[in-house]
Amino acid sequence: MKLRKWQTECLGAALGKYISGRRHFLCLATPGAGKTTMAAEVTSELLKQNLIDFVLCFSPSVIIARDIRHTLEGRIGERFDGIIGAKGGSFTYQSMQFLDSDIWSLLKSHRVLVVFDEIHHCSGSHPENANSWGEEIITHIQQFASYTLALTGTPWRSDNTPIALAEYTDPENTIVCDYSYGLAEAIADGVCRVPQIVVTDNSDISIQEGDGEAKAFNSFADVLERTDCPYQKIIENEVVLRHVLAQANAKLKAIRKINPSAGGLVVASSVQHATMILNILMHELGQTAVIATYRETEPTSIIGDFKSGSVPWIVSVGMISEGTNIPRLQVCCHLTRIKTELHFRQILGRILRVSNAFNQEACLYMPAESKLIEFAYRVAEGIPYENSVVRFDKALSQKATIKPELPRYSAQSNDSEGDYLVELGQEGLASIDSHVITKNAPSILTQSYDAIINVYGQFKQDILSVSISPFD
Repeated sequence: MKLRKWQTECLGAALGKYISGRRHFLCLATPGAGKTTMAAEVTSELLKQNLIDFVLCFSPSVIIARDIRHTLEGRIGERFDGIIGAKGGSFTYQSMQFLDSDIWSLLKSHRVLVVFDEIHHCSGSHPENANSWGEEIITHIQQFASYTLALTGTPWRSDNTPIALAEYTDPENTIVCDYSYGLAEAIADGVCRVPQIVVTDNSDISIQEGDGEAKAFNSFADVLERTDCPYQKIIENEVVLRHVLAQANAKLKAIRKINPSAGGLVVASSVQHATMILNILMHELGQTAVIATYRETEPTSIIGDFKSGSVPWIVSVGMISEGTNIPRLQVCCHLTRIKTELHFRQILGRILRVSNAFNQEACLYMPAESKLIEFAYRVAEGIPYENSVVRFDKALSQKATIKPELPRYSAQSNDSEGDYLVELGQEGLASIDSHVITKNAPSILTQSYDAIINVYGQFKQDILSVSISPFD
């Protein structure tokens, strides 16, 4: 296999560091750049030069561990199933504490390379400040592995604790990466797609809290700043969901006219939320879709089938947020209540991987929440090319006549003794189906917020797009 320029450079840097007597190497490469392929080349070279006997790999999920195993077996021609006679094994971080002591003893009796995918999941510079996975690395690997190769696309942690095996500058406390390959370089090299981030807002919202008077708001940010309304209520509002999903679906349909197998991902906040989204996609937008959550019998098989198939949509809760390699994904809806920059970039990374298809658009849709918008602008600012922000208002349909009594439903909140009422406006591309909004519908909230919310206005979008000038 012909390596990309960055992979060749990183391979040389890693081998050079190992040969010089230093054992730990950290590679930062933007999501979708091909870190696993590079790791397989490092492994191959170390085996060819007779510098290692075995290879152990650790990653955040079963799906990623399986992909790493298949990549290593395809490149090296040896088994990596962890069974006697194999050249190594690929495991999840979760399995670390359950591994047989014979696995750890290999590091003391043989020359072992240990590869860590998405190393930022493992924290700690010593046992006292380590999480459970970081503690396993410190205890069993750090002092005993012949070499380690740590990979990450997001080299920081939301809790600001140190990443395991990483070095930091003093006193700035900045992480030291042995090789870095950012999104700007990946886009310039044609390795990653140019992201387009569509931010959806609404200009006519009213909220009645308790027995008080209804108050008007002109944006989601206004609602979140001036009330106790949680962001979760916005992403679970059916009017908002219908609009975001309709816009994303229209984009995916346009892409699929050129790339018939292009797919879309919706990252939901809970299983009930995901089921609600699936219902809208299938019954209102007429799309074929699958769902992958921990409640499914074989979610990894569902994701695997989606990866190799042509089904338009997959709805997931925390199972395709990072590392999962599905190149046909080109549209994504960020509808999770997790609002960290780490998670935002991981979700965005799912649609950045370049495929062999003719159309290489990558579009992320999300509500206009201030932190998410800040993260989006940081992505744009991190690419030193011509940036453009296109602003426009677009009515989805003729504004609906608001009747004196709007449809309502009430439900008991999971963690509250009181009921909540949500009042939904009828503005949107998709009509409201009577079978979706029913009395006493199951709660999809995990926070209590006693209020009536009306979404009346025409939605508007800000499109944050990053484009590369042909003259650069």
